[in-house]
Amino acid sequence: MEQLHFIPIPSHNQCLELMDTHGMLPNIREHSFRVMEVAGFLGEALAEAGFDLNLPLVTVGALLHDLGKTACLGTLINHAELGAGILEELGYPHVAQVVREHVYLEPRIVDPRPLREAEVVNYADKRVLHDAVVTLQDRFADLKVRYGRTPEAVARIQATEVKSRALEEKIFASLVLTPSNLLHLNHCRRESWVNCGWPSSPGANPLSGKSR
Repeated sequence: MEQLHFIPIPSHNQCLELMDTHGMLPNIREHSFRVMEVAGFLGEALAEAGFDLNLPLVTVGALLHDLGKTACLGTLINHAELGAGILEELGYPHVAQVVREHVYLEPRIVDPRPLREAEVVNYADKRVLHDAVVTLQDRFADLKVRYGRTPEAVARIQATEVKSRALEEKIFASLVLTPSNLLHLNHCRRESWVNCGWPSSPGANPLSGKSR
């Protein structure tokens, strides 16, 4: 298997330049930063619990997950595919795949690891409504209001919600954190994660996970 720890990934400044180049709207930019915070926090917690994840791929994939969204507003163009195509042309195929799967995970991906970067980003996006961290229930309630215009659309959203809940169980099964703990990220930023009130024993690392 290709070593995921040695792959081309744009720098943070390059990501910001891409967001500017493709006219990312301010609200989409704020949403993207919040998804990056959630994905980055989860990625570090999962790495502490023993999962083999490329953390820069997680954070960059999260930051750029909506790279193609502004251009697709008011159209029927798939913004995940557009964003992935842009990144592939720039020579970032692994980031492109994370972006491609941020709405719907591809079921036929072959990866021996128990959890992939794309799954972390997909879940993180499902936990952010605009620029706020919310529960899956609240996120999908909003999706049904905004996009559930037909019975078929509602059925698709409900099917995705079922898959997201299963993914949530998979992610948190090996962590001391619970899904509700992510709501604390509404009140802090990366540099102060340690002060966000994560449940832990005295002196314990708040990112430490259960043994796998």
